[in-house]
Amino acid sequence: MAEVFLRRRLQEGGVEAQTSSAGLRLEGEPAPDLGVEVLAERGLDLTAHRSRMIDRDLLRSADLVVAMAREHVREAVLAAPDIWPRVFTLKELVRRGAEVGGRAPGESLEAWLARLHAGRNRSDLVGLSAEDDVFDPLGGTREDYEGAANEISALVDRMVRLAWPTAARETA
Repeated sequence: MAEVFLRRRLQEGGVEAQTSSAGLRLEGEPAPDLGVEVLAERGLDLTAHRSRMIDRDLLRSADLVVAMAREHVREAVLAAPDIWPRVFTLKELVRRGAEVGGRAPGESLEAWLARLHAGRNRSDLVGLSAEDDVFDPLGGTREDYEGAANEISALVDRMVRLAWPTAARETA
């Protein structure tokens, strides 16, 4: 869900970026029917989506890795330790972005992420956390998928306002 929300939001703001989605458990699986339905109601098409596993090359080639849960950040950092400064959960990215401020005019994404990364400890990734983890609706009800879609959409909007403020202004 997050990848399609982000892709649309960046396209609306005129940001040229490549977005992709990968996970930990499934390869080649379609999006769940309820996820397809809920996002279709928001004008997003998930019918062609097929899951894929994260891999070291995909992680290392990314300027930013956004995970839905601490577990995903842990696995990503284990697969490619050098990405630690640019991998965050969506909630952590938004929270830290609000704390340090949005990306300044002329500031590179890399420099902004370095500001967000300052003071992070790998021990912060231990366990589950409602503060950092987005609820996974997989196997849940339609209401679970709607709730997750609402939460992810709002978080992605906040992330774009922080990381790409010019794009956020253009779509406001």
